[in-house]
Amino acid sequence: MKDTIYTIPISEVFEPKEGCPICRMRDMLEERSIEYIMGAAMMEPDVRVETNRVGFCEDHLRRMLPRKNRLSIGLMFQSHLDYLRQEIIRAAAPARGKDPRTEKAKTAAEGCFVCSRIAQSMDRMLDTTLRMWEKEESFRALFSQQEFLCFSHYQRLLCAAQEKLGKKIYPAFSEAIGLLALKKLDALKTDIDDFCNLFDYRSPASGPVPEHLRTSIERTAAFLSAREFLPK
Repeated sequence: MKDTIYTIPISEVFEPKEGCPICRMRDMLEERSIEYIMGAAMMEPDVRVETNRVGFCEDHLRRMLPRKNRLSIGLMFQSHLDYLRQEIIRAAAPARGKDPRTEKAKTAAEGCFVCSRIAQSMDRMLDTTLRMWEKEESFRALFSQQEFLCFSHYQRLLCAAQEKLGKKIYPAFSEAIGLLALKKLDALKTDIDDFCNLFDYRSPASGPVPEHLRTSIERTAAFLSAREFLPK
């Protein structure tokens, strides 16, 4: 497959061969989305309409607040608070029937502009990843050289492949992602077993707990959730 504006970012994500490539993809999109909303985008009317409506989740607020451009956050909060006041809290309740404010309040409380932007971009990039794996032998080789796939993204790729790939190619792809997920799972299972055995009364007393056992809980949580739990 000839490199295009769509395939080049995928190739760049898979090039490092460190950790889970889909986690790298998510992290890249997350950083770009936060940079986007903290920059000139906050003055775009259609963007402000959407940030007023959906706001931001706790996780992305924590990532945005330490950034230098606090005026961007202040201006977005300014119009978001106006929206909450006018469209929800101070809006008149209906005389009868369902209150439309409930759905608006739920969206504003549970939505997130950054999450939505990442999700849309991830869907497109994963579709391209599947097409590249199906059509390009060199990309299949690059894919197989990845360190591992976390379980969260193994599940996402499995579901996407079931929907997007043909019946002939799906078994080979599902086996490929399974091998990458098992790489990490089997290593973690060994470390978790050894960690739990430390608490067995039959285990001989020993010195300090080795680093790979001490961090096995956090690394397993990261494998399951696609989020880091160890400080960088």
